[in-house]
Order: sequence, then C-alpha cells, then structure tokens
Amino acid sequence: MKSPLTYTEFKSTLSANSAPAAWPQELRAMWYDFNNDWHEAHEIAQDLHSTHAKRIHGYLHWKEGDLWNARYWYRQAGTEFPGGDLKQEARAIVQAILSDFKP
Repeated sequence: MKSPLTYTEFKSTLSANSAPAAWPQELRAMWYDFNNDWHEAHEIAQDLHSTHAKRIHGYLHWKEGDLWNARYWYRQAGTEFPGGDLKQEARAIVQAILSDFKP
C-alpha cells in the first residue's frame, strides 16, 4: 500500500510542534529541514543507512555549501548530484520517500 500522505499534506503538517512519530525517520528528517532545523535533520539522516537517508545527507550538505561532502553522499546514494535548485530537490526527496512510505 502506498502512503495516503501527499506532498501537499506533508507541507500542511509543518505548523505542528514536531513531525509525527509514526513517520519513517527519513520523512521526519525532511520535516525538520522544511522547518529550518538543519541540525535536527542532519542528526537524523547521519544515523540512517537507507538510500533515502544518504540522499538527504547529501542534500543537507549541499544546502550548507559543503559541495564536496554533498557529492560524496549523493554517490553513496547511487544518485547523481542534482545541482540546480535546492527547493526542487527537497520536494523530489519528500516525494520519493512518500512513494515508498507504507504506514
């Protein structure tokens, strides 16, 4: 079963005090990133070993301007460094996680 949560619904949760506990850690990491808490997002992502987490880790280092580290983590995720727009990449990551999320 695919996630009943859409990207729009994900965005609608951003005014809450914290990410829902039932969500996968990768989605929680992106929730914190979308709430401008880079540190918490990074804390979550760096302790995970999934492909999504490695991509998130790369994205977070790209966001902070550490391109060498970002490219390393994108390679670890088996994904090309996207370049371009950070917001587009954040949305793509969330949508990829949602497509795999099984509540």
